[in-house]
Parts: sequence; structure tokens; C-alpha cells
Amino acid sequence: MEHLECCARLLRGTLVHAAVRRYLPWALAACMLAGSLLKELSPLPESYLSNKRNVFNVYFVKLAWAWTFCLLLPFIALTNYHLTGKAGLVLRRLSTLLVGTAIWYVCTALFSNIEHYTGSCYQSPSLEGVRKEHQNKQQCHGGGGFWHGFDISGHSFLLTFCALMIVEEMAVLHEVKTDRSHCLHTAITSLVVALGCLTFIWVCMFLCTAVYFHNLSQKVFGTLFGLLSWYGTYGFWYLKAFSPGLPPQSSTLNLKRDSYKE
Repeated sequence: MEHLECCARLLRGTLVHAAVRRYLPWALAACMLAGSLLKELSPLPESYLSNKRNVFNVYFVKLAWAWTFCLLLPFIALTNYHLTGKAGLVLRRLSTLLVGTAIWYVCTALFSNIEHYTGSCYQSPSLEGVRKEHQNKQQCHGGGGFWHGFDISGHSFLLTFCALMIVEEMAVLHEVKTDRSHCLHTAITSLVVALGCLTFIWVCMFLCTAVYFHNLSQKVFGTLFGLLSWYGTYGFWYLKAFSPGLPPQSSTLNLKRDSYKE
């Protein structure tokens, strides 16, 4: 338990800091551009992380929204109820997860349609010999072909959005004070460590995507969709009265609003 407390304190001092929320979007955008340029100009040698079957990609990234949803659900419920004691407000705040689910679904469906309408089926990865008899990606792969279209990076989008959403929701820890002997303290501490580790994985896998996968334009669009989804919610809509609202904060809320306006 002592090790868990140490990890939680470390995360409180980093991810919860206002500067992290302010500069993380810029850092992600810069890392995406730098990684993409490295991939184009001086590709890194293949490694375990460049294999799409690596454990982090298969069991974490491909289920990124499920992991984020399942850990934020109890975290938002416990911290918001602890601070407000109002079930209605907690349900309102939990609706951020429904909004996030809608964003995830709409964007991934949009990316899939863009790849479909801009793509064609080829006989080989070198894009030789168009196979016009296959009109979609599923038919193409089923027939042994290779589908090539404008494949916006879903990983760049989702990992950006999930990391920023977690950091935003963890800002509530500025206000949370619990008795160390209480079971609520143990539950929140465990969730803080889990969410911190998850954020670390998302950022690391975002960097791997930048240096190993997709081309520059596909990652630019993916990251842009992630940033716009985050800013459109936490930086604009959630500041309005008719919205799920921001995490309950007192002294820091006005500073947060001012930082977005800057």
C-alpha cells in the first residue's frame, strides 16, 4: 500500500498540474510531427513495438476507449460524489463518457468511410494491378488483395483524445481530500495509479505510431481530430451551462477557463 501511495503522490504532482493540461496538447502535436519527420528522413530499425502484434497494441491500444471508459467511470463517480454529494450532478458528469463514446464512434466510422471512398483494391502492396471486381476493403482482403486508400490514423486520434480526457478529469484531485484509513481513499488512490499508468501507455504508443506507422498527412488528420474533439468538449462546450460540465473545482476553475481563452 505504501508503494501505491508513493505512485499516487507522484502522479498528483505531475498529471494533475495545470501546466500539464495546458501544454500536453502542444507536446503531442510536436511529437507527432517530429516522429513523422524521423520516419520519413531516417527510419528507425524494426523493433518489438513496430510489430502490430505487440502486446500493448493488441491488448491496450485496440481497446483504448474501453480501457479509458472503464477506469474513468468509477473515478468520476467516486470523486464527484465525494465532493458534491449530489447524485444528479454525478450522473451529469458521467455523461462525459457518453459524449466521448459518441465522438469515438462517429470519428472511427468517418475514417473508415474515407478510406473506403478514396481506396482501390490492388494485387500487391506495391499497388500494382487494380482489381476492380472488389469494391470494398472486406472483399479485397477476402480475395487476397491489398486495399489502399486515405487511412486517417485512428491511433493518433484516439490516443490523443483519451490521454487529454484523462488529464482533464484528474484535475479534480486538487479538491479531493480523503482519510487514509477510509476505503474510499484506497479506491481513489488505486484509480489514480491505474489512470496514470494508462496515460503513460497512451503517450508512449502515440509516439510509436508517430515513428513507425502511417504517413505524415494521415497522422496530422488523426491528431487534429483528437485535439479538436478534446478542445470542442473541455475547452468550449463543457464551459457552458447546458453540458456535462467540467470536473468540480473551486479555486482553480476560473484559472482553467482563463487558460483556455488565452
